[in-house]
Amino acid sequence: MKTHALRDNTAKTGTQEDSTNTWSLFGVELTSRFFIGSALYPSPAIMCDSIRASGASVVTVSLRRQAPENKGGNKFWQMIRDLDCSLLPNTAGCHTTREALAMAQMCREIFQTDWIKLELIGDDYNLQPDPIELVKAADCLVKAGFKVFPYCTDDLVICRHLVEAGCEVLMPWGSPIGTGKGLVNQYALTSIRQRFPDIPMLVDAGIGTPSHACQAMEIGYDGVLLNSAVAQARDPVLMARAFANAINAGRQGYLAGRMSEKNTASASTPTLGTPFWHQDN
Repeated sequence: MKTHALRDNTAKTGTQEDSTNTWSLFGVELTSRFFIGSALYPSPAIMCDSIRASGASVVTVSLRRQAPENKGGNKFWQMIRDLDCSLLPNTAGCHTTREALAMAQMCREIFQTDWIKLELIGDDYNLQPDPIELVKAADCLVKAGFKVFPYCTDDLVICRHLVEAGCEVLMPWGSPIGTGKGLVNQYALTSIRQRFPDIPMLVDAGIGTPSHACQAMEIGYDGVLLNSAVAQARDPVLMARAFANAINAGRQGYLAGRMSEKNTASASTPTLGTPFWHQDN
């Protein structure tokens, strides 16, 4: 049986989670459940300040953005390296398996990592991933030794095929990338989480506010990946800090275990004249 990337299971065991929120993926120790992007910021300086404020352990980068294979954007890449975060290169802009494989190979050579965020766009209007090409590319990349982080829709069947192809992490969207609409189908996301309890999962794309990120963590996701919600905020640095707090709050809420929902009201104040310790909870 395949050994999946480690997922923290403290919520199931009832043990207390490390106060540093430390966990690991593919043997890499991470101190944050916040994965943050490096595009769209008003300036490189604001990008760096925002990433530091987020406390993120992983930063996503796009090879197409600065063309480092031609020594383009050397200053930018040095700024990313100085942040001392793990890099997650992506295949943004690819539409076919062939394009994604070529991009992944270049990323591995340039960034010196087997991690790859697999993006394969099937529709140029809403940037929805192509499910057929995605599964094909994932299978090829896994066989080539990559640690694949597939960006997919909230489709349970596609997620199953990705797991069967060897993906040890899943990253379904909350809503189409860049929309900021949040978790438009929380039922679907919850179903995926429940069906694959031992697979690390991050909600990727569509997150617009810290409350959206908190909701993702409350339903049991292991982390959140976002970019636009911070980079395009009025104050990106403050927003990055807000997201960090929300992700931690959501994780703590998930570990604590929420109360049961009820269809009728239930008084929390003791019945008049009866000591509260005699009341049924």
